Amino acid sequence: MPTIPDSVFDPAVAAAIREARAAAQGHGTAVRPPFASPLDWRDHWIYFLMIDRFNHPTKPPAGTWNQPCGRHQGGSFKGIEERLDYLKELGVGALWITPVVKNPAPVSWEYNYHGYAAQDLLAVDARFGSDGTRATAEQELRELVDAAHDRGIYMILDIVLNHMARVFDYWVQGVLLDTFQNDGDLRSEPMSGREKEIAWMSGLGFPRADWTGLPPDAAAIHPDDAVHPALDFRRDFFRRRGEKTNDTPDWPDAEDGFVPGDFGSMRQLVVEYRAEATHPLFDLWGANPVLTLLVRAYSYLIARYDFDAFRIDTAKYVDPIMMQFFGNAIREFALSIGKRNFFTFGEVWDDEEILARFVGRNGNVKEGFGIDAAKDFPLFQVMKTVPKALGSGSVSLLPRLFAKRKALEDQLLSSHGEASRYFVTFLDNHDQSERFRHPLTPDAQVTLALGLLFTLQGIPCLYYGTEQDLSGTVNSQGDHVAQQFEGVREALWGKPEAFSAATGTYQYVRKLSRLRGRLPALRYGRQYFRPISGNGADFGLSTDVGGVVAFSRILGDMEVLVVANTSPSSRFDGHVLIDPVINSQNSALQMELSNLGTHSFQRALVRSTAIVWEDDARGEPFTAAHIQVALAPMEFQLFTQVV
Repeated sequence: MPTIPDSVFDPAVAAAIREARAAAQGHGTAVRPPFASPLDWRDHWIYFLMIDRFNHPTKPPAGTWNQPCGRHQGGSFKGIEERLDYLKELGVGALWITPVVKNPAPVSWEYNYHGYAAQDLLAVDARFGSDGTRATAEQELRELVDAAHDRGIYMILDIVLNHMARVFDYWVQGVLLDTFQNDGDLRSEPMSGREKEIAWMSGLGFPRADWTGLPPDAAAIHPDDAVHPALDFRRDFFRRRGEKTNDTPDWPDAEDGFVPGDFGSMRQLVVEYRAEATHPLFDLWGANPVLTLLVRAYSYLIARYDFDAFRIDTAKYVDPIMMQFFGNAIREFALSIGKRNFFTFGEVWDDEEILARFVGRNGNVKEGFGIDAAKDFPLFQVMKTVPKALGSGSVSLLPRLFAKRKALEDQLLSSHGEASRYFVTFLDNHDQSERFRHPLTPDAQVTLALGLLFTLQGIPCLYYGTEQDLSGTVNSQGDHVAQQFEGVREALWGKPEAFSAATGTYQYVRKLSRLRGRLPALRYGRQYFRPISGNGADFGLSTDVGGVVAFSRILGDMEVLVVANTSPSSRFDGHVLIDPVINSQNSALQMELSNLGTHSFQRALVRSTAIVWEDDARGEPFTAAHIQVALAPMEFQLFTQVV
């Protein structure tokens, strides 16, 4: 069994980094050369799966596959590898997997199945391997990554900078507590002298009252004890103030009442920890020792396992300047091993102004530009209601959202077309209480939403099992339950015919994927929401709940038109404006896809005098180009030019 590295400066860590660099330069080595980065990540849509819930090649799930389960079900690296051809045929370009680093190991702590509670940043969690050993898990992880690369699939690893597992408990007024509410007076200064005393956790899952500083002989403690790599961590690398307060950070001043702290029972790191030149850590770690530790640890994972990108969990709780430093440092390391476009995107659950602190052309960044992109939570909030015509889900929310981004692009993002590289779009994920497909959701609403996901600006991300019609967990009586987290984390391989390529949704996603790959405008194009008309003369943007979403993606002289009727009961027969200049030489548009299977046909271009109305204000007459469309309730259609 290989020696477990006990420091990010361990010779084994240095050797992995050295071997990756040598392999990138074509030197003789047993390591495969690092897999080259894609030219543009918009060319590769993402499939997100939870390792524990996707597949095992030989064993059934530990519990009922579609009932809530807060503990390990048994998914494995080999289970994912077994289904790579299934994913490739679906059209997956990049595979995002949940964290792989070691979580607390004892059986009593098996509820850390999700992977987001790291206990050792350098070891792979043995429970994802075939025989429960770390060595096998590490070997099979590399085999999985290599097998994905052999199929042209890029590998994205989920990582956490904000926190680690419950690696210690608190002494509060002489009592040991696993958590407590932050008192609200400590704000965001890293160290104030009011941090709580702690007792490190033993490998058996209970706090050791005698381990209040570093555990005795940190180099010799058991791999399951406390936190690892053991020689690197100090207690002041953790904030030690209890749970965070408020959910909307405003770094660095926290004027909105946010007080950083633990994420539930998971202990927050002080990523912004500052060491002065006189500090004993400075010579080895530099000015930001926690950041140095994280950069070095995750650089090692890239070098050893050949990952192509990182998704960064709970990113908005990390000081944005530290996040920018991390993104730039990882980018530079990846360049040193030949990965010229290593991708980083963060979980920043907020609006565009908050996203701007982490992503894109942030005015505070003096060098580089931090992480590349963010999960598109603003669009997610809109997509929860608009395709389903629910509540406040007016179709006008979509053009308003993108108009806001365009208005902010000078400060926030980039040019109109390039803005698409900064967002990873999605319909649902592992942190929601329900999947987009609820048991009462009609198939057409799901496929309409998927059509929008694959054609709106951004890099689409599909949550595992969507293509197999997973709709959330049920109770023992078979009734649907909306339970936080475990409500949408089914053990997919337990479902009968779980990986069938014959299902309608699988085939539909495959078609969307192929269209997106064939039409560059869907990947890079500018986006314009189109006015519609019932009479072919008076046009305006649809504004109602259950209205029509219409937009074009334009790249050079290429226009792709998307129209979607979100009404569950009413048809739409009318006209949609298109660009008259781009289509000056065209006579028709071709319908390429309908989610309802409507037979493909051409629509002749109509050129006539039209008026666009906006907020009851009548525009000036102009010569317009438009086509006539016919949409059944909940129908999505996509048109391309006929030249």
